[in-house]
Amino acid sequence: MNKLTQQEEEVMLYIWELDEFVVKDIVTKFPEPQPPYTTVASIVKNLKRKGYVSAKRYGNTDVYKPLIKQSEYKRKFMGGVVRNYFANSYKEMVSFFAKEQKLSTDDLKDIINLIEKGKEE
Repeated sequence: MNKLTQQEEEVMLYIWELDEFVVKDIVTKFPEPQPPYTTVASIVKNLKRKGYVSAKRYGNTDVYKPLIKQSEYKRKFMGGVVRNYFANSYKEMVSFFAKEQKLSTDDLKDIINLIEKGKEE
């Protein structure tokens, strides 16, 4: 699985939201000013080439579906972020965000609760 560019990730977020789509569906998801149709079509073709989406042709129209689940992508590439930027330590990552005031005390408590619930299941 190749890492996506920022533009490809943005398009993939819309793809995961839609599940099945034509390029025009993605274009209309963007806020104004929307990117040109040809730009989005090119990004979708790159995603197909990279194995992130598949296409079926109906007449003159390609209908696309995601091949990779959003959770799978997150798991793969968040692991890389933790490995490359936080010495393979999720504790270091959480500590970084807490120090940068990106996580509040309440957020940290919520995270602890989620972890504890996960252990019970």
